[in-house]
Amino acid sequence: MNRYMSSCVAIAALIAGGTSALAADLPSRTVVPVAPVVVPIFTWTGFYGGLNAGYGWNVNDNRYYDPNTGLVQKEDSDGGFVGGGQIGYNYQLGQFVGGIEADVQYADLSAGSETYLNEPSNGHRGKGTDWFGTVRARLGFALDRALVYGTGGFAFGGRDKEDNYYDDYYTNFYDDGDDISTGWTLGGGIEYAFTDNLTAKVEGLYINLGREKNSYWYTVPNYEKRTDNEFGVVRAGVNYKFSGY
Repeated sequence: MNRYMSSCVAIAALIAGGTSALAADLPSRTVVPVAPVVVPIFTWTGFYGGLNAGYGWNVNDNRYYDPNTGLVQKEDSDGGFVGGGQIGYNYQLGQFVGGIEADVQYADLSAGSETYLNEPSNGHRGKGTDWFGTVRARLGFALDRALVYGTGGFAFGGRDKEDNYYDDYYTNFYDDGDDISTGWTLGGGIEYAFTDNLTAKVEGLYINLGREKNSYWYTVPNYEKRTDNEFGVVRAGVNYKFSGY
């Protein structure tokens, strides 16, 4: 019986030792951790450029004083197509975005005009805006890919003018040409990034290019004219953002 027990113990020890040796010979299994997927956060920081188009309308309050016809006040509400291009740069800090933008626009804002007859005097006068541009600061608040912003700064523009007047002696006083005026602008808008590089915006601007006041001494008393050059713009545009930093 003792011999039988000893043989069983010896066989069990031999099996255990063989199993340990076999396990030692097997290749080790080391689990390699999977790197987490990092989704890049969109940033408004970077240079951009694009195109825009929209509608503009005059909000002029023009006043005329003529010694023959008396005071004439005319509010010019003519409007038309505006379109052009813009370039700029944004820098994002947290959810706040600051930047600068410059644009140049074609403008089909037809001249308001007035023709009147008062024997033996008659006249015709009018003005309009052919083009304009702005250089503006932008400050906005970003909600991921949406940006709500306000904007304002320097404005400039060119306008045609026509002033043709005959006095009591049928002397022709004629002035026709282009004026370049400067002023200021304020506005705001919203912009959305459809991709990391392509954005679209809708914005509105009020542009004031100053006031012109002239006096013409034909006979006594004299003719006086005051012309405001101010208009509103609503436009949509697309931008391509060149880089994120």
